Amino acid sequence: METAKMKVLVVGATGGSGRATIEALLARGHDVTAFARRTDRLQALSSRIKIINGDAMHPDDLDRAVKGQDAVIVALGISENPFRVRLRGSAGTPMDIRSAGTRNVIAAMHRHGVRKLVVQTSFGVGETRQKLPFLYRLFFKLVLKPQIADTERQEQVVRASGLDWVIAQPVNLTDRPDLEEAFVSPDGEVRGMQISRKRVGRFLAEALQNARYVGRSVALSAA
Repeated sequence: METAKMKVLVVGATGGSGRATIEALLARGHDVTAFARRTDRLQALSSRIKIINGDAMHPDDLDRAVKGQDAVIVALGISENPFRVRLRGSAGTPMDIRSAGTRNVIAAMHRHGVRKLVVQTSFGVGETRQKLPFLYRLFFKLVLKPQIADTERQEQVVRASGLDWVIAQPVNLTDRPDLEEAFVSPDGEVRGMQISRKRVGRFLAEALQNARYVGRSVALSAA
């Protein structure tokens, strides 16, 4: 079924999920604007998308990026080694990038009347906190604790936004070929603990125009 063309801003566009989302949006015929600090990483796509160099921690940067959009997808995160981040902190990204960056996105959306927001977080926070397997729960506590705490705050910000939001909670992300179907569960159930970034990107693009998921968090795993 053909979908209506939208103008979509992807915040956190240079991460694996961000790039996968851009590819999925382009495949669906949308007009894509990529927002990131290191936009040189997007040169391979530069002829097909609009690129805005900016920092999600700077409200003015997001204000100019959100203006004129129909929807925003947020895929913010810290891509550095998690053990190093836990011991020394992030070398290049604020530890509250998820919550503060998303808060700035939401403020800009309210200013410009943009309603649709899709945010990637993580399985094991918010509504799925108690569904996380024991070993993953231990890893979250010992290694990812500051980042998970910020992701919890991010989800709270999204839920209180008053926008037409969708929260996507994928399990562990991989770069394997996108061969599997996704198991999509608004009830927080999963069928494994791995899913490809490309498949997550496809869901984020699909969620823009699927009213079924508005106001819900959705767990994503490989079927």
